[in-house]
Amino acid sequence: ALGTNSSAMTAIGNDYGYDNVFAREIQAIATPDDVLITITTSGNSTNILKALEAAKEANVQSVVLTGAGRGMIDAATETLNIPSTDTARIQECHILLGHIICGLVEQAMFGSL
Repeated sequence: ALGTNSSAMTAIGNDYGYDNVFAREIQAIATPDDVLITITTSGNSTNILKALEAAKEANVQSVVLTGAGRGMIDAATETLNIPSTDTARIQECHILLGHIICGLVEQAMFGSL
């Protein structure tokens, strides 16, 4: 999970700006076997857009959870769009999708628990 290391987050933010906190982590640790899942209600979050660019450069498959519009997300990027402009409803659906994705990954890795 990107952004969970508070030391790295602070150092990257101070040295490269907070718009680059996720992109720098991707540049450091991502491999083509990874999948990047990002969340942006509007599709316009600069730190997410830069993370997607870094993932593309690292040949990492990306999926974006977003709201009704793509915002500034590249048309070639896969998106799961919540058909709403209400931020609270979009974020509630993103939480549900996160739980579903985690369940599917768990099942694929460990079988039924």
